[in-house]
Amino acid sequence: MPPFDLAALSGRFLSFAEREELAILRSRHLGVREIARRIGRSPSTVSRELRRNAATRSGGFEYRASTAQWHADRKARRPKRAKLVANETLHAYVQERLAGLVTAPDGTGVTGPLVRWNGRRHGPRKDRRWATSWSPEQISNRLKIDYPEDPSMRLSHEAIYQALYVQGRGALRRELVACLRTGRALRVPRERARGRGKNFVTQEVMIAARPAEAATRAVPGHWEGDLILGRDSSAIGTLVERTTRFTMLLHLPRMADHGGPRVKNGPPVAGHGAEAVRDAIAASIVTLPEQLRRSLTWDQGAEMAQHGKLRIETGLQIYFCDPHSPWQRGTNENTNGLLRQYFPKGTDLSRHPRHWLEAVAAALNGRPRKTLGWKTPAEALRDHLSSAGHGVATFA
Repeated sequence: MPPFDLAALSGRFLSFAEREELAILRSRHLGVREIARRIGRSPSTVSRELRRNAATRSGGFEYRASTAQWHADRKARRPKRAKLVANETLHAYVQERLAGLVTAPDGTGVTGPLVRWNGRRHGPRKDRRWATSWSPEQISNRLKIDYPEDPSMRLSHEAIYQALYVQGRGALRRELVACLRTGRALRVPRERARGRGKNFVTQEVMIAARPAEAATRAVPGHWEGDLILGRDSSAIGTLVERTTRFTMLLHLPRMADHGGPRVKNGPPVAGHGAEAVRDAIAASIVTLPEQLRRSLTWDQGAEMAQHGKLRIETGLQIYFCDPHSPWQRGTNENTNGLLRQYFPKGTDLSRHPRHWLEAVAAALNGRPRKTLGWKTPAEALRDHLSSAGHGVATFA
């Protein structure tokens, strides 16, 4: 049906009245910027309108309002036929690089494990379908290199995602989402992904605000912390001093009612909730001399949601790394790797009593380190305290 109203559907689109005004001003040989100023639009909008919706049947690029409105209405019709459906060559190119067969160096195909599509995302520690598995962004940009002179072989990565996730597009089979890196069966809404930030992390507590002396490691007292996780959501907290690599382990036992029925929105019974971690850090850090309590750097885990109370109780300044940036706590990441010798992945970490953790920390602190000139972390910390004139008997 033709539009019954000459007004635009929204302010985003030009109306027929605006197109008539544009045609009149164009016939007076006014420039694009002058026309845009008079009709209250951006110069790029006017330039794009003159280029896309001009009347070309006479062989030129004359602009007439009625013809431009016809072009706009025709392009606005929905649904449109997907480009991957209309172009068989493009469809074959995309599907081969997304879900093609993996080949050995001699050219023979390797099917990999047989994995049936069940409509859900692959679970942890389960086989995944083997495929070429180019990402949609890689496919989209590679088309420009493989077909530099063919404008029909162009496709955005968003169009590929929609062909996989949006029902009714009819271009790619639904089960091919298993060939994506995430293997996610359902697409995460953009607004939900934006809301994943931690509300307790502000610019004032980001690692960029940490004192420069922490980065140089010249002054001891700056710590890095994290949790190492085990089976059934068990955990052990780790604290590592940046200058001496001295390590302290936090005992995080499960709560008494851990084995009972789960309560929705109830307290974290696994033992590494915000309150448990805050109390464990405070109990360990207050045993140190005040000069060794300068700052603590952690990732943006929810277990540090009560960092404000921790700072008040201990006087320790808390800083957080940037998202997905574990290298900003490289000392702690390296120490966690060493601790996996004693606490392997997939084991129950809650079965280790406190004195076992103290024994492992003592073993790690008594191990000579190349970065310390083959001194042990305990010796390096003792030397720092001795040079500062602080007694070490109580701390030892």
